[in-house]
Amino acid sequence: MTQKLTWVPASERPDLLADSVRKAVENDPALAAAEVTEIDPVYADTAALVENFDVTADQSANCVVVTGKRGGESSWAACLVLASTRADVNGAVRKHLNVRKASFAPLAEVEAATGMEYGGITPVGLPDTWPLLISEGVAAHPMVVIGSGLRRSKLRLPGSALAASGSAIVLPDLAV
Repeated sequence: MTQKLTWVPASERPDLLADSVRKAVENDPALAAAEVTEIDPVYADTAALVENFDVTADQSANCVVVTGKRGGESSWAACLVLASTRADVNGAVRKHLNVRKASFAPLAEVEAATGMEYGGITPVGLPDTWPLLISEGVAAHPMVVIGSGLRRSKLRLPGSALAASGSAIVLPDLAV
């Protein structure tokens, strides 16, 4: 039996958001509809969340941070795809970043750059210099569940809000 999550406006529970996420939700009108729910951190990973709560893989999105180099210059990007798919890192992402090879960024560097926890990495509140590459499936989703920056909670908001926020780019061939 799956448990039901209880969602409240993110503005009512800023304690459930990493600092950069809280600031982004407060300052970006596109994110005003964000809702948050508290969870036990053991359910932070998507597979555990989907297995134990009333959320499917098609309602959840995973955020991965990717890096690549060209000519000694590093490029970073965040990729957001539905949990039922995966990001085409060495195809679409590599081409978008214009690098020879793209790979998942080292976790310690991502945590240091974002102030977010593993299992809670989210596209909301990332450094402004990182493009946010969003799959068409996420952008079109009426309400998608993502990280909150912390392992102990999740955010939920319309995919269109994510696509309209910050440095978001909807990349048609991102998800495979």
